Amino acid sequence: MRAAPVDSLTEKTFPARVLEAEKPVLIQFWATWCAPCRMVTPIVEQLAAEHQDSLDVVKVNVDEEPVLAAQHNVSSIPAFVVYSDGVPEESWVGAAPKAALERTLAAYLG
Repeated sequence: MRAAPVDSLTEKTFPARVLEAEKPVLIQFWATWCAPCRMVTPIVEQLAAEHQDSLDVVKVNVDEEPVLAAQHNVSSIPAFVVYSDGVPEESWVGAAPKAALERTLAAYLG
């Protein structure tokens, strides 16, 4: 399956896209200058494409959306937060292989 580009999230789109979402949402916090972020992004895009029925995936550029990053206590990137029913359920920092991400996300993938 082809990787899908992941939508960028902004302060303005956050409530509708995350808090009111009908399925779990994975947020990737990243920046263009972050090498580990660039490394993990294709994996995140693959997961987005493969699990689009059960998981919504979005990304936040910490340089463009510092308030969202601060609200989620992001101090290192890549950082990830999973929301379910409008509540942050899980978060972690660091790039990981696809299998590790799928294990972490298993509870949200139906």
